[in-house]
Amino acid sequence: MTEAQAERSKSRNLGVLKAMLGFLRPYRMQVIGASIALVLTAAVTLSIGQGLRLLVDQGFAQNATTDSLNQALLIFLVMILLLAVGTFIRFFLVSWIGERVSADLRQKVFSHVVMLHPGFFETNLSGEIQSRITTDTTLLQTVIGSSVSIALRNMLMFIGGVIWLFITNPKLTAMVMISVPLVVMPILIFGRRVRKLSRDSQDRIAGVGTFVGESIKNIKLVQAFNHQLLDRDAFDRHVESAFDVSIDRIKQRAWLSTTVITLVLGAISIMIWVGGHDVMAGRISGGELTAFVFYAVMVAASVGVISEVYGDLQRAAGATERLLELLAADNLVPEPVQPKALSQPVRGELNFDHISFYYASRPDHAAIDQLDLQIPAGSSLALVGSSGAGKSTLIDLLLRFYDVQQGAIRFDGVDIRDLSLADLRQHIAMVPQQPVLFTGTVADNIRYGKPGASDEELRAAARSAYAADFIERLPEGYDSHVGEGGVRLSGGQRQRIAIARAILADPKLLLLDEATSALDAESEYQVQQALEKLMQGRTSIVIAHRLATVINVDRIAVLDHGQLVATGTHNELLSRSPLYARWASLQFDEAGKQVAADAS
Repeated sequence: MTEAQAERSKSRNLGVLKAMLGFLRPYRMQVIGASIALVLTAAVTLSIGQGLRLLVDQGFAQNATTDSLNQALLIFLVMILLLAVGTFIRFFLVSWIGERVSADLRQKVFSHVVMLHPGFFETNLSGEIQSRITTDTTLLQTVIGSSVSIALRNMLMFIGGVIWLFITNPKLTAMVMISVPLVVMPILIFGRRVRKLSRDSQDRIAGVGTFVGESIKNIKLVQAFNHQLLDRDAFDRHVESAFDVSIDRIKQRAWLSTTVITLVLGAISIMIWVGGHDVMAGRISGGELTAFVFYAVMVAASVGVISEVYGDLQRAAGATERLLELLAADNLVPEPVQPKALSQPVRGELNFDHISFYYASRPDHAAIDQLDLQIPAGSSLALVGSSGAGKSTLIDLLLRFYDVQQGAIRFDGVDIRDLSLADLRQHIAMVPQQPVLFTGTVADNIRYGKPGASDEELRAAARSAYAADFIERLPEGYDSHVGEGGVRLSGGQRQRIAIARAILADPKLLLLDEATSALDAESEYQVQQALEKLMQGRTSIVIAHRLATVINVDRIAVLDHGQLVATGTHNELLSRSPLYARWASLQFDEAGKQVAADAS
């Protein structure tokens, strides 16, 4: 049995819902209030049967008086009033609890997920995670705020109704009890099928959400390759697949309800026939038969409702299981138990001390192999190499997105695994090759590097990144919305905002992943000047794809298949590293080489 199958087998019953009790504990007073209202409404509902008995025997009997009828009706109305008040309180409290627990669960799941190591998201699709946090928690809100209350109320009425049936007429009650196993068996049989189909349905719906997210996020690429019709057909297949599973689940629930109703109402019909003969023979009164039928219908209705709610609870078990899987996900990059502090002032010195790293998906292939490198504080280093050489992996290891399996990375002499993640990352700023902007305003995205920055600091960072001119030309300036992922801005504009974000963070260690690649020639020149100023006095690591952009760095490190094969300046590597010289010959023409020589 695989790990996934083992996890699923754990929740074949509703025991997985016990995990929700922890979310209910902080609201025990509301739970107690809802429970009292629940018991009150169930008791009043059960008492209505006795009210009907009095009404028939005393109010409608041949010797009944107007006073006895009025008294019976008054008692009946008081019961209805109590039922209305109790129902209001119960409905409000359980709905409040459902909304509150759902909100708490969303917060806890997101708080856990957002702290997980990035490797977790390589094997778990973002659309599915989003579906779990939104759709599954909404389902739980419905169940906790409605279905559970309904189930408990009907359970109480079932138990109370059976007790009153025995009190009213033991002989007829025995007939009711014979039919109970016939009703319970379909619930158990069909309930298991509903549980499995509910989990499958939720997985398929999550897949639909993932497909939609990818297509809409990359709509320009979809349309550029005329892929709309193919994507539409693929989406139709996803939807139809989810629809088929949902129909199977609905069919099972429909069979369950039909079977229960047929068995229960059939048993009631037989009881009415037997009871009617007893009334005609004078063995019981009309009021007793009326009360008995009322309780029998109540018991039947309770069983029917419980069978319906059982299906909802099965769906909730599936949702809970999916959420618990997220909460149980281990963070493979843990915080140190007793974090160390960096010495002040922070210098930004880096040491890669014979590190090796293997991705979990490729455990036999070293992404970084016994790399040893020292980067003095305030110096600049360029990482060059072909795709897959390990450049981006080194950046990820430095940010502790992953941990090395061998060796150590030291920041100012301290192993970064001994630093808190917040302490480490507050001294690092990154400008990726593909700039990432969040939905919001220009100011929001620049301030992402320093949330508490003043407006003047924000504008100064924008000026340093040569972004102020185009920002001020936007309709609302710094308050202009950038759209999802910055879709309202050009690639160069997005990149300059990302650079302004890094400038505002004022880091000791600057990570640049070909940060000027998205700019036109003029903007690239301006931003390159800004970056050179920004790099002064800071430790800087530059991932370089174009050697022309890193000719003037202090040192260049040449990587090949995860190994460090050479270090030096541009001119030194041209003579010492055949690999670097070959790359340079591919990228520079004769004029370019002359410019590089003059620059050095």
